[in-house]
Amino acid sequence: MSIINIQGINYDEKSSYQKGPRKAPKLIRELLHCGSMNLFTENVVSINDDRVVDNGDFEISTYFDIEKITLNHLNENNKVFTLGGDHSITFPIIKAHSNIYPKLDILHIDAHADLYDNYEGDKYSHACPFARIMENDMASRLVQVGIRTLNTHQAEQAKKFNVEIHQMRKLDLSKIKKFENPLYISLDMDAFDPAFAPGVSHHEPGGLTSRQVIDLIQNIEANVIGADIVEYNPDRDFQNMTGFLAAKMMKEILGKMME
Repeated sequence: MSIINIQGINYDEKSSYQKGPRKAPKLIRELLHCGSMNLFTENVVSINDDRVVDNGDFEISTYFDIEKITLNHLNENNKVFTLGGDHSITFPIIKAHSNIYPKLDILHIDAHADLYDNYEGDKYSHACPFARIMENDMASRLVQVGIRTLNTHQAEQAKKFNVEIHQMRKLDLSKIKKFENPLYISLDMDAFDPAFAPGVSHHEPGGLTSRQVIDLIQNIEANVIGADIVEYNPDRDFQNMTGFLAAKMMKEILGKMME
């Protein structure tokens, strides 16, 4: 029986503009279990299951400790679900997965492509994880959904790394379904329009609805072996709207991982 290990990564040292995402894992869990919602997905799968093990939160002193923590939770080919944290954590998490999955696809849901070669002098910034992943050949296919902030540099990077980008301005979710290799999902909460998720550091209007993202997760054809939810900033939230949405997405992604 494959176990899904949940890990919280309390880390936002590589955030630009505003800190705060390090506070997210604890709050997302509290909202998930506060009694406002049940623990069933829309497909009537309970995440209150022996296959789902919560390992708690981890304070990070050194960035690459994230890789070690993830490797420990991947032992015996278990699956790992991560609550972040800023988006920089995805690179060391994928680095750990690359030890087990020589071929891996990634579904990246975000307002930003996060493909900068470096950002503000930091190659490991939260604006750079997918550049590091692709230049190290850690993903066979990178599919990005919800992007609405491309600039010249990131467009060039996308072309260089053969990234499949589905921008908001001409989005057709029906084109994003089947993945041949094991799939990792990385969900940045600023992928949602700020009307649905005000609790993020970078408000980018014109984004995805909660229904669009839920439908996307439910309808993909893939073996989902790992996932993260990142960039929720409780300091920016309104009546825990974004926190409850993150908890909802946590349920739906875990349900997909349990299939």
